[in-house]
Amino acid sequence: MFTEIILNIQPLESRLAVLEDHQLVELFVEKGKTQNIVGNIYKGIVKDILPGMGAAFVDIGLDRTAFLHYTDMSSENYDLDDDEVDSKNRFLMQDSHKIKDYLTEGQEIIVQVQKGPLGSKGARLIGQVSVPGKLLVFFPYQDKIAISRKISSGAEKNRIKNTLKKVREANTGIIVRTEAENCSEEDLVDEYNLLLKTWKFLEKKIDTAVAPSCVFDENDIISTIVRDIFSSKVDRLVVDDRDFYLQITQRLKEYNEELSDRCELYEEDTQLFDAYNIEKEIEKIFHNRIMLPSGGNIMIEATEAMFVIDINTGSFTGNKNYEETIKLTNFEAAKEVARQIRLRNLSGIIIIDFIDMHDYQSRNKVLDILIKALKRDRAKSKVHQFSPLGLVEISRKKTHSTIMQAYFIHCHCCHGTGRILSNESLLLKINRWLQRAEYFIQGKALDIYLNPLVIQTYNKNKQILQKTNFTVKVLEDSKLERDMFKIFLSNEKKDITNKYNA
Repeated sequence: MFTEIILNIQPLESRLAVLEDHQLVELFVEKGKTQNIVGNIYKGIVKDILPGMGAAFVDIGLDRTAFLHYTDMSSENYDLDDDEVDSKNRFLMQDSHKIKDYLTEGQEIIVQVQKGPLGSKGARLIGQVSVPGKLLVFFPYQDKIAISRKISSGAEKNRIKNTLKKVREANTGIIVRTEAENCSEEDLVDEYNLLLKTWKFLEKKIDTAVAPSCVFDENDIISTIVRDIFSSKVDRLVVDDRDFYLQITQRLKEYNEELSDRCELYEEDTQLFDAYNIEKEIEKIFHNRIMLPSGGNIMIEATEAMFVIDINTGSFTGNKNYEETIKLTNFEAAKEVARQIRLRNLSGIIIIDFIDMHDYQSRNKVLDILIKALKRDRAKSKVHQFSPLGLVEISRKKTHSTIMQAYFIHCHCCHGTGRILSNESLLLKINRWLQRAEYFIQGKALDIYLNPLVIQTYNKNKQILQKTNFTVKVLEDSKLERDMFKIFLSNEKKDITNKYNA
């Protein structure tokens, strides 16, 4: 499979596209105000402690306070008895009410972001900080070497562990990443020394930093590319900004000279994303209906709790029989669903409603296609078997915001629901308002302001507002949203809209 990374760098936005066999499969968007903060280390201030929840809210300088649970605190920072921690030296869940014994309001603590803020929820924190690299993850205050499960060779594990034992300082821990497999001893030692040097620098910065503040940002786009995306499996990286090109090639040379040779600077007149046909693909992400090659389609809807994906045959009628039509549609959909999950960065719970199939072999084939396609996804996911209702459930790790959240804000008219009150329903709502207020302000003259489009409906249904003991005058206000209204006392010009709302 031919894999490319295409980077479009602009003053207010950086976009990274991953192509597999010239097809867009992943898209990352970094904007100044919506930057990913997962993995960043902060010096924060404890604002509130809730023993009943076993949690504390910590100010780390964001709009909302972040959440730290008792079991996510770092036991190395506290004097603990053996009965307070488990075999892995973690706080025990049943003692979560004891959080007040270790934290106090106003206390300054060092934390790392485990999950970024999503929707109305603040960031999730952990107390054990770490510094990630390309091959290793450095853990201060630990005393072990752990190796990725994806490195299956026992001999390779022993080689790596013995190499790191020679250089590892006391009271430091290391997790060996999958990328370290078959790396030279020199590369492993060089990276460990680099991470150790980084941590010693951070310790000094932590001592002088004023809380709340970020003391380590691991999410600048170059670090993310070098550490998480650009590997030996990537055939080419193309970028359209000379300064960025020089920075990333220099950083790659520190890790792997060969990878730096795979970088190319794009200097043509045509926009980079246009040249690779990426802009057209991005536009499709903004629609909830995705067409399949056969004529079927996929519908993707987001709810507060999950994403729901529905498969339809659409205009596809097949060439043989109905069962064959369904199978072919589901096979196509399974592959495309996996791509859309990666491309849109859907996470949490994902429910897929495939077209009903009575043949268990066909069901298994659909699952096989889906699982195989998701194996190329860097985010962890788990695909569950068909439920009795014929639904497939996927749980996928949340990393950062979806592409839709990166590009859009909630509509201030419908507040994200996609719907507003009809004109008739709004007039009936005003009528109920009048009936509710009638006892308190009998006989008063009222001015009711409406959007011009609603007034058109009112002119055809004036009786709706004429069944109360008010003198009502309906006026036009083009600044009002279509499903909003304002009511004033005519003589006093006093806004009383909210006084008698339900």
